Amino acid sequence: MARLVFLLEDDADVAAVLRRALEDHGFEVERFARRADIVARLGRVRPDICLIDLGLPDGDGLSVVGHLLRDLAIPAIIVSGRGDVTDRVVGLELGADDYLVKPVEPRELVARVRSLLRRAAGAPMPEMARQVARFDGWSADFGACTLTDPRGGCVSLSAAEASLLRAFVTAAGRVLSRRFLLDIEGPSDLETFDRAMDVRISRLRRKLGDDPRKPRAIKTVYGAGYVFTPRVDWAQGPARGEPG
Repeated sequence: MARLVFLLEDDADVAAVLRRALEDHGFEVERFARRADIVARLGRVRPDICLIDLGLPDGDGLSVVGHLLRDLAIPAIIVSGRGDVTDRVVGLELGADDYLVKPVEPRELVARVRSLLRRAAGAPMPEMARQVARFDGWSADFGACTLTDPRGGCVSLSAAEASLLRAFVTAAGRVLSRRFLLDIEGPSDLETFDRAMDVRISRLRRKLGDDPRKPRAIKTVYGAGYVFTPRVDWAQGPARGEPG
């Protein structure tokens, strides 16, 4: 049976080249031009792998990577014209297995798809090992959605707060625009979510003990966005069900 590839690409010419290369090598391909379309299809059909463009007419493909592919454990390769290190690092940290910058050599894409499918087939489904970010004496456990302060006090993070903090710590030291943060969340109502983003950042600052008038961890860069200033180290926490 042919392996099913979901291709999220709004450029019809690029999509045609990639689709032809994949089909010539025995893959079945379903192509989507909008984020909303692939999200709806993922609710009904599980592909073997997804190829995701980032710049889309209805938002950013990162929201597909961060909220659907990671949660559904579907292998994913980002194929984008955005080669900035922030996009590459955040895309991989949010759940993508590989990142290719356009223009892409079709033969290389096919080779990477085959390689990723071999790795996915040979790897046992892991217990969800928790990634822990450590900074300024704090620890953020994204599997448990908890934040531990330097004195050992622990507070819970909502799923949305954990997603937002993960984006910040993944790109520590780099300015993240409001649009970038909005696209990671994949809202259906940008105006409403834009206001909610202010509230979410304010709550996150409070949980980090930041003075809202002079925040130290999440700083506002006026006219540009926000930057997470502490240095971040990563560690693997215990898998669920194991003692911490």
